[in-house]
Amino acid sequence: MAGREMKILDTDYIVVGSGIAGLMSALHLSRHGRVLVVTKKERAESNTNYAQGGIACAVAAEDSFEAHVRDTLEAGAGLCDGEVVRAVVSAGPAAIAELERLGIVFAGRAASAGGGYDLGKEGGHSRRRVLHAGDITGRHVETVLLERAHAEPNIGILEHTMVIDLITTGWLGGPDPNRCVGAYVLDRISGEIAAVRAPYMVLASGGGGKVYLYTSNPDIATGDGVAIAWRAGVPIKNMEFIQFHPTCLYHPRAKSFLISEAVRGEGAKLADAAGRSFAERYDPRGALAPRDVVARAIDSEMKATGAPCMFLDIRHKSERFLRERFPTIYATCLRYGFDMARDLIPVVPAAHYFCGGVAAGVDGRTALEGLYVCGETACTGLHGANRLASNSLLEAVVCARAMAERLGGERPPREFNAPAIPDWECGRAVTSDEAVVVEHNWNEVRTCMWDYVGIVRSDKRLERARRRLGNLREEIRQYYLDYLVTADILELRNIAAVGELIVRSAARRKESRGLHFTLDHPGLAPGPARDTVIEDRPWHQS
Repeated sequence: MAGREMKILDTDYIVVGSGIAGLMSALHLSRHGRVLVVTKKERAESNTNYAQGGIACAVAAEDSFEAHVRDTLEAGAGLCDGEVVRAVVSAGPAAIAELERLGIVFAGRAASAGGGYDLGKEGGHSRRRVLHAGDITGRHVETVLLERAHAEPNIGILEHTMVIDLITTGWLGGPDPNRCVGAYVLDRISGEIAAVRAPYMVLASGGGGKVYLYTSNPDIATGDGVAIAWRAGVPIKNMEFIQFHPTCLYHPRAKSFLISEAVRGEGAKLADAAGRSFAERYDPRGALAPRDVVARAIDSEMKATGAPCMFLDIRHKSERFLRERFPTIYATCLRYGFDMARDLIPVVPAAHYFCGGVAAGVDGRTALEGLYVCGETACTGLHGANRLASNSLLEAVVCARAMAERLGGERPPREFNAPAIPDWECGRAVTSDEAVVVEHNWNEVRTCMWDYVGIVRSDKRLERARRRLGNLREEIRQYYLDYLVTADILELRNIAAVGELIVRSAARRKESRGLHFTLDHPGLAPGPARDTVIEDRPWHQS
């Protein structure tokens, strides 16, 4: 930045992330002021875009809010916040109606004379209640919301831009109370660092599946929002609960392509290479047990037999049905040599969804004034120790509205007294000639997390992970200080930070609950279930 004044972008609301949580937040907030959406890749690249299953909502006559609440609480293994569950579930029909007003069409809606839906059933649900758009629900939702955001004059979208750290009045040396006033950002293409400034900021940057070696998530899912909030001193909750999706396509070129849970909802069985069903030995619900149970069952079978994968068997369904219900999955499997109507489909578990995150209310409010979170970045208490399938998109839509309603009643942005933002200090940092170190550390963090902090854990494995991540984070910190900032080092810095949060949280939980299963503490701890909360002092730019 030497010899040049740093650019500062001013707006009323900053939204980080362009998935369903970010775009719904932006659309709602645009009624109150100017919104700048910051996204680190192309605007359509998000976890939402890859969501196949759909949105869970009690809309059928034979369903009820009570049944949906009960299923959510059961999947959450005693750690859900009951009030939050009821608030989100009961707001579901209004959320669906809102999406439809925006132009989203769910399967069965347009063709049904009675106005009903073609509802899917997924693991942990006692009823068919998953609204979908075939097997590309997320892509359909993302496309429609982007069109709406593009047409809204109050919304600007800043692509290929990555947040480095939050800017707070506490860090600037201002008076109490401490509040978020913006962030430093990196243009991934030019390498220029700028600041964005606003009275309100929403982190909706998704999850962190890339912390693990095998994941269903796209490359952008590096836990940025959680890491950024943690560095600013915001409490982080329940990071030990990582949902491993049981069925990702096992093929060296498939890049962990997800086989939707809806396939099991339509009758697919879990089987070994000989076609023998095994899930029923682990749970009477078989392949439709909650994801933590199914993932552990597959993991157990693979370890017991030495097999590199297990299989999905839906050969009892016709080719016509499979092509119509799962066109994308069918075509993708066929491209890799598997005909769903005739072949077993090889699958393995992979890191999929974070039930923990930045501690927040349904309205997104955090402990740091001016900072809100929405979607997978947030931990509202809805999911508890294990997310019920397809509750995530529902949470994003409901919470985005609640957050915008709260902010609509806050101090108007025009009354915001914008503080001076100092130029980004590069110090003696130089251009790196050791980029290979970033790649090596990236692989080492992810391998360490997969080997020691995966589906089945132990005290010894967690201690090994703690030591290794501690050494790696010190190397990464020094690299970050010595060299000019790049997107690669920022993502590495974030996955290492998130990895440490997962390990610390897992080590504190001396029991097996939901998605956290440990060999040393196989049962539930006595007494009421407790959240794991990590709250550290702010440590910006280190």
